[in-house]
Amino acid sequence: MSAILAIDLGGTNLRAAIARPGRAAPLEPVGRWAAPACLEDFVALIGTLVQQHHAARVGLAVPGLVTGTRCAWIPNLPWLEGADLATLVPDTPVAVGNDAHMTLLGEASAGAARGMADAILLAIGTGIGSAVLAGGRILRGAHGGATSFGWACADPDDPGDDRAGWLERQAAGRALDGIARDNDMADGGTLIARARAGDAAANALLDRPAAALGVTLAGAVALTDPQIVIVAGGVAAGFDVIERRVAVAMRRQLPPHLRGIEIRPGLLGDTAALAGAAAAAAGSTLWETTA
Repeated sequence: MSAILAIDLGGTNLRAAIARPGRAAPLEPVGRWAAPACLEDFVALIGTLVQQHHAARVGLAVPGLVTGTRCAWIPNLPWLEGADLATLVPDTPVAVGNDAHMTLLGEASAGAARGMADAILLAIGTGIGSAVLAGGRILRGAHGGATSFGWACADPDDPGDDRAGWLERQAAGRALDGIARDNDMADGGTLIARARAGDAAANALLDRPAAALGVTLAGAVALTDPQIVIVAGGVAAGFDVIERRVAVAMRRQLPPHLRGIEIRPGLLGDTAALAGAAAAAAGSTLWETTA
């Protein structure tokens, strides 16, 4: 198969790589840029990269809701909302997906979930993204928004929020930053570092976010019965500090036959979404091609 251009578009950066199916090194990084400021700049960059690398297909991971190849809701890149990315490059097939979905596709193709048919991925960064592999397919749902785990809630009295889900407000990077600042620390990274070093007060501050992750994760595990839970994203680097507490809270809410579920970090790091975008463009059977 000819070269595939894989793009991982975030709220602040865009990264690109070339995949050449059948070769030992599946991804060749080609560059990193600031996220484009408008759709015209984005289209121009994609077109240039396609021409430079003679790409026959394009795979795109984007930070929001995708229906088919149309971007329905991209809160950090509003200029992308409503754009049908299949029209970006004439005569070049395009596969588009939510970045968490693409990350799990990458891990299922060549990472921590390779060879598995059922898995959950939590991408814990500034917010919380998620994806589910069920029966050998990445679930996308009727409108592309399946498995929006950051919106899971374990507090029936919570009033809700239009911009962030309950779990994001409890345990995502923004939440950890807020906890840290309320306790005279610079940010969530400092909080994690102090907890790892054995600071009892810092560890106590992480009990609630860990419990929130664990009890909500129990619902997802009970619903889907995965073989593995994979943790990715920026907070994954500090997940070792709260992993045991998350697992204890999760298993407490699970039936005995599901308590053996393992939580592991992803193997592909920040290349997972690129690997997933390439796999989707290559026609992976794990990728649901219609939404």
